[in-house]
Amino acid sequence: MRKSRFSEVQIIGMLEERQAGIDAKELSRKHCIGDGTFYKWHSKYGGMEVSEAMRLKVVVAWNAKLKKMLAEHMIDVARVIPRK
Repeated sequence: MRKSRFSEVQIIGMLEERQAGIDAKELSRKHCIGDGTFYKWHSKYGGMEVSEAMRLKVVVAWNAKLKKMLAEHMIDVARVIPRK
């Protein structure tokens, strides 16, 4: 997955500009992002503070690590117990 050009702090700053009354299309043009990207960020980060966004990033990374560990464990179990 491609890394974003913008950090969570910058994204939340853009969303706060929107709450201040600037039009979404104008913000998209100003920051060189698509309208769809802006609305996707709005649905993901809308109403969050910077600390909450950082915590979300950590939780998502930890969840991905746990899913990977579970998948590896299930593969190991499948190798040990052959199915007929």
